[in-house]
Amino acid sequence: MAKAADKMVYGPSTLTDDDVFLFNEGSHFRLYEKLGAHRMQVAQTTGTFFAVWAPNAKKVSVVGDFNAWKPGAHPLSERGNSGIWEGFCPGLAEDSRYKYDITSNYRGYQAQKADPFGFFSEVAPLTASVTHDINYEWGDGIWMRERGQHSTLNSPQSIYEVHLGSWRRVPEEDNRSLSYRELAPLLTQHVLETGFTHVQFLPVMEHPFFGSWGYQITGYFAPSSRYGTPQDFMYLVDYLHQNGIGVILDWVPSHFPTDEHGLGYFDGTHLFEHADKQKGFHPDWKSLIFNYGRAEVQSFLISNALFWLDKYHADGLRVDAVASMLYLDYSRKRGEWSPNKLGGRENLEAIAFLRKLNEEVYRNYPDVQTIAEESTSWPMVSRPTYLGGLGFGLKWDMGWMHDTLDYMGREAVHRKYHHRMLTFRMLYGFSENFVLPLSHDEVVHGKASLIGKMSGDDWQKFANLRAMFGYMHGMSGKKLLFMGGEIAQWSEWNHDGSVDWHLLDYDRHQQIRTWVSRLNEAYRTVPALHELDCEPAGFEWVSADDTEQSTLAFLRKNRSGNDIVLVVCNFTPVVRHDYVLGVPRGGRWQVLLNSDELAYGGSGVDNGDAVEAARSASHGRPFSLRMTLPPLSAVFMRSQMKD
Repeated sequence: MAKAADKMVYGPSTLTDDDVFLFNEGSHFRLYEKLGAHRMQVAQTTGTFFAVWAPNAKKVSVVGDFNAWKPGAHPLSERGNSGIWEGFCPGLAEDSRYKYDITSNYRGYQAQKADPFGFFSEVAPLTASVTHDINYEWGDGIWMRERGQHSTLNSPQSIYEVHLGSWRRVPEEDNRSLSYRELAPLLTQHVLETGFTHVQFLPVMEHPFFGSWGYQITGYFAPSSRYGTPQDFMYLVDYLHQNGIGVILDWVPSHFPTDEHGLGYFDGTHLFEHADKQKGFHPDWKSLIFNYGRAEVQSFLISNALFWLDKYHADGLRVDAVASMLYLDYSRKRGEWSPNKLGGRENLEAIAFLRKLNEEVYRNYPDVQTIAEESTSWPMVSRPTYLGGLGFGLKWDMGWMHDTLDYMGREAVHRKYHHRMLTFRMLYGFSENFVLPLSHDEVVHGKASLIGKMSGDDWQKFANLRAMFGYMHGMSGKKLLFMGGEIAQWSEWNHDGSVDWHLLDYDRHQQIRTWVSRLNEAYRTVPALHELDCEPAGFEWVSADDTEQSTLAFLRKNRSGNDIVLVVCNFTPVVRHDYVLGVPRGGRWQVLLNSDELAYGGSGVDNGDAVEAARSASHGRPFSLRMTLPPLSAVFMRSQMKD
């Protein structure tokens, strides 16, 4: 059992009066340096300083192994009227388990709470916080100095979405998940081989229920101890960075679970959550919603966002469930919500919080991205706050995802009646800075895997999947693919299992991975495919109205216009001979990609290495290409001129 002094010491503190003022004002965004448990030395004595916000508590004490979990053995004292309780515990050993025992001024409520600012936790289902020094010697200096060039809107961003607990398991050891350190070389090698530029982790923050995938967080400042220590997770990020791979973290400021040891009803009152159930309880997830209008909650959440960028070198934050934050009537029926002070359904406090969040992130870390999962038509999500936007860098294009998957699930003979599903997107395609997501949410709960969603027999399913991936990589916007999709996994994602890596023993699954690798390589290296991802000048329809033959053709261009790629998609199993498409200039157009190549599992219909443009006008352009369109395919033709 860890030992500690019999009494707390109240003199030393990591908190200054300015810290307290800024916290209560809602403008302290480095609270993780002040609140929580911090190792320090006072008068030749090493120990731990504790500070916790519990303004409606009658008394607060630290309990743990060191005092046999006895309430009152190590009491904290109030810091004026700040609502903060603090104290120094001399002699407390590192990695000691602890909680705050809180007795409320209200209704006799008493509970033992995990530290809202705890850096480490016990392995679930245990719930205590653990004192832990999170210092780490990083080796990613080159990446950190240069990462800005990898996160701009004109840089290629192809994101591989990963759930840490189920990417790969060890079947001979009770099917356990890999640790952070075990994952590092294996995940890095796979990402390098498949050509993704970034990985995005489903929430790594501590969560009691594994089946929540990390979206029900109790330890906002602690990476899950299921896979190792904080330094182990830092090692994983460091390893990826040293190999030129960016790291985006899924972040959840939209709600939190009701587990008693967590943030809910923290000091016997609705401290972190909104007291009004219409604003403070989520009917879908049976979880609690933060009180975004409370100054201290703003300090807590924005400090947490900056914490992962600061201490863990994250390159971006994907903000979950933004739509649920923006609307007071989200998932609520009439009578279950109340309008704002202006009479509308917008959550004005959440809007102000999101703007403040993005301003602080970009003020402190201009070389990262914040990415909104926002599923409605809310305007200017990824536009600057000074223009009236929410201030995100990017937004998931959920409409593109739904329309594309719906279209690809239809039999080819019927697709001509649904052509608009593919063309509608470009009516709004540059209203935001978009990411095209094929995420975890689309391959669970009976929705089928990506290959399972495709129509047709097995050959057509694989051809359709190749064509869809080609269409995705040709289309304007950043890319995101959830693990398993890159090998055409048949089964839905199972968080208690693993990616079905054994499928790579079969040619057609290996060929899909090869195709994804080739697409990512082209996307990364060909300026026309990424440089103007978020600008109208980078996209131009050639043929958007050939509904009868279910084909699409469009141009992608770089900023100078010297690099042009023609993307042609044939969404039927019929080979189209002598298919004419207008192009802006003559000369040889090289075949950059063809999803129907034998190497990718296709039928081998091709156009040779190149096609010569004829001086024959078509589609409003002075030259044209006469091509053969392979069945269920995506073909990329490239024309380059020297600068």
